[in-house]
Amino acid sequence: MPIPRIAVIGAGVGGLAAAIDLAGSGFEVLLFERAQAPGGKVRQVIIDGRPLDAGPTVFTLRRLFDELFDDAGDSFESRVRLTPAKLLARHAWSPEERLDLFADLEQSADAIGRFAGARDARGFLRFAAQARRIFGTLERTFIRAARPSPLDLVRRVGLRQTADLWNIQPFATLWQTLGRYFGDPRLKQLFARYATYCGSSPFAAPATLMLVAHVEQAGVWYIEGGMQQLAEQLAALAIRKGATLRLGSEVTRIHVRHGRVEAVQTREGDPIAVEAVVCAADTNALATGLFGSAVRRGARPTAPAARSLSAVTWNLVARTQGFELAHHSVFFGRDYRTEFDDIFRRGRLPSSPTVYVCAQDRHDTECSAPLCERLLCLINAPAIGDEHSFDPAEIDACKIRVFEALASFGLTVQAPAESTRSTTPSDFHQMFPATGGALYGPASHGWMASFKRAGSRTIVPGLYLAGGSSHPGPGVPMAAISGRLAAASIAEDYASISRSRAAVTPGGTSMR
Repeated sequence: MPIPRIAVIGAGVGGLAAAIDLAGSGFEVLLFERAQAPGGKVRQVIIDGRPLDAGPTVFTLRRLFDELFDDAGDSFESRVRLTPAKLLARHAWSPEERLDLFADLEQSADAIGRFAGARDARGFLRFAAQARRIFGTLERTFIRAARPSPLDLVRRVGLRQTADLWNIQPFATLWQTLGRYFGDPRLKQLFARYATYCGSSPFAAPATLMLVAHVEQAGVWYIEGGMQQLAEQLAALAIRKGATLRLGSEVTRIHVRHGRVEAVQTREGDPIAVEAVVCAADTNALATGLFGSAVRRGARPTAPAARSLSAVTWNLVARTQGFELAHHSVFFGRDYRTEFDDIFRRGRLPSSPTVYVCAQDRHDTECSAPLCERLLCLINAPAIGDEHSFDPAEIDACKIRVFEALASFGLTVQAPAESTRSTTPSDFHQMFPATGGALYGPASHGWMASFKRAGSRTIVPGLYLAGGSSHPGPGVPMAAISGRLAAASIAEDYASISRSRAAVTPGGTSMR
């Protein structure tokens, strides 16, 4: 029997994970990436000859990647050099108001006690315990399983654990729920920020996103060489398993015949016959016809009002003075609600944004800054890059406001123009078409949002989905799970294929 050929569109983390599992299961895999490097949103820029992370900067849930490599007969630890972070992040509200959170839970509680008092320190420990329970309830039943309906989720959890499901507080917003644990408004602001990890507003996102706190508490890691090394090693593993990676190759159409996927066509060539396609681009690209009208029904369109956050970023090689940066530092704006109203309701850059700074040459507190260090500075922005140009004058004015705000915290950043790269929602829209610059797919607003995300299977036979805009959601670990779920769906649908090699099974696990 001929070996089925599978096309994977997009070499982001989701597409790479799908390609690894599919190739390991005996399929012929063609992996297409329109950019010149793998990674998708995991990307890098070069400034003054130095590589800087320009996308995700936080690496968590390492065990998912250990499993992915183990199932492929390889070792993640031997391919990617990791260092566990002791200091998770430094937070500031003024030059005097600073709070560090640590990998050690009791150390974080002690820091919170000194910052806000014993009551909030106890509240933090209760919050952390609840975040752990939420993650434990949802990991196998929702996150790592095929996308369920609410009723399916109840069935998976089982009658004995129905109370646990109710206790994850799906109908309350994250902001409302944080008031049960913290009296200090600064702590509410800090932990509400976890909603932005899904590109959402804490005033509309469900309290289940508390689980992000547990994910970080379970381990944050520094990757030697930056996040791009993760993408490079995933791509190398896919190639070792037999996948063919075509960089700089853009798929422009998915052909359908007799109602089933038949071929993919690239901008530079003729149609290539395939048995199935994993589309790891944003689902809205599919839904709006960028891959042809025949497959538009494979995903629901994302209305502009339902888009997640975009961002304005600046990558710099800079000299810094004053405020002692950690690897991850967060400088909070004055009015959190206004910040998200500006973005989601008024569709404009926030007047007083929270600023995230990744100092890529620093690790834990004992590390001093180099003479010139690599920085990524980021503020949240509306995903309107398809209708608003974000011209240089607007971005320059925004940059002045942002760096003046940092100076008010005591941080001086000096970088020549030639050592600075900015990226706007318009740029992100160009890199990731049909998104408006949204970096996380649809926003996770309301308790039903997670159930509305597209699953790995579509109604078009032979068409599957992966990536951060599909289930289980955005972020590097979730994208990897989505790719494994897509591969599992294909393996299940082609159950007659020989099982002589490792076979992927639903849920992202495997058996030999």
